[in-house]
Amino acid sequence: MEGRDQVKHTHLFLFGGSPPFPRGLGKRFAELAMGGEGKVAILFVLRDGWEQYMPRYTQVLEQNGVLDFVYIPLTKHQNSSDVVEKLRACTGVIIGGGETELYRKYIVDTEIGQQVKRMYTQGVPIAGFSAGALISPAHCVIPPIDNSEGKHLFLKGLGLITACVVCVHFTKWNEGKNLIAAMSKLGVPKGYGVDDEEGLYFVNGDFQESEGENYVLVEDTGNGYNKMGGSLLYTEETLEL
Repeated sequence: MEGRDQVKHTHLFLFGGSPPFPRGLGKRFAELAMGGEGKVAILFVLRDGWEQYMPRYTQVLEQNGVLDFVYIPLTKHQNSSDVVEKLRACTGVIIGGGETELYRKYIVDTEIGQQVKRMYTQGVPIAGFSAGALISPAHCVIPPIDNSEGKHLFLKGLGLITACVVCVHFTKWNEGKNLIAAMSKLGVPKGYGVDDEEGLYFVNGDFQESEGENYVLVEDTGNGYNKMGGSLLYTEETLEL
């Protein structure tokens, strides 16, 4: 990761479902991670069969020249200092999907989270899939379907982007109403609903592009919530709190 300290642009990729990377954003991530000269870390909550699952994260990146990967399982017994040392040698970071509460517990407010944020500000691209996408903003909003308490959780996130709410598995989990409710509760001006197999790319904290149109951008214009981008549709019922 040496030599990136002068880079000022930040790069964040958020995906609404499971891997793989979509082709275009996967190529962009690989280029930003220095391709064949790079090393990409994959942070994931440890579970059975993880070895067989990793190619879903790596395949598209390998097709674009990235061949060196560091697999970092997250557990309650992890040595955060060891993880930080491994991350320091990397030129890209992927935060995987799974149980969002555990990803937040093991990354946010830990040495690992601090290192991810340092790398991000130095220009290292960060990608979050599903749970990884949910913990990336300043506000980590976990819907009732995705937590053990069965209710909306409003928690602190990594803070890689601010002043917004992100909802994943948008259509699959019928998240339209939850998106607006979260925006209202937190007082943020923007909300992103992202479908499975959809990706959003942010540069310096600003939404830059998507791969596909299966997302929605909602903004609070001061006169209500209005759709400002994407192809996903709301009904009036969806917009009610």
